[in-house]
Amino acid sequence: MSNIPADLRYTKEHEYVRTTEADGVVAVGITDFAQGELGDIVYVELPKVGNTYSAHDVFGTVEAVKAVSELFMPVSGEVVEVNGRLDGEPALINTDPYGDGWMVKVRVAPGGDADLMSADAYRTQLGE
Repeated sequence: MSNIPADLRYTKEHEYVRTTEADGVVAVGITDFAQGELGDIVYVELPKVGNTYSAHDVFGTVEAVKAVSELFMPVSGEVVEVNGRLDGEPALINTDPYGDGWMVKVRVAPGGDADLMSADAYRTQLGE
C-alpha cells in the first residue's frame, strides 16, 4: 500500500502538490506510488526558475534504471524554486518523495489548481 498523505493534493499522473509557507506557492513532486513503480531514480531533469507552465504541461523528466518518465505540471504557474539537491542526490525521490525529494516550487496562477484530487480520490484511483 502506498503512502498517501491526507494533507496533499494529487494528479492522475501521480504528481502531488503541497502547500508551502509562502502565500500562493506550492511544492510539486511525484508520489510514493510513482517512485515505487519507477524503481531506483538515477537522474532528474527539472525546469529553470522563471519558467511558466499550464496545468498538464511536461515540465521535466525523471530517469530510473527501468525507464524514463515525463513529469506533468499539476498546476498553472511560474517556477520560483528548483530543488538543487536532486542534481547530486536524485535518490531522495525514492527515499523521501514528500519531503526532501520535492522537485519544484510554483507560484500558482489564479484558478490554476482546479484539477487536483484529494488523498481519498487518489487512493481510489490506485485501487487501494
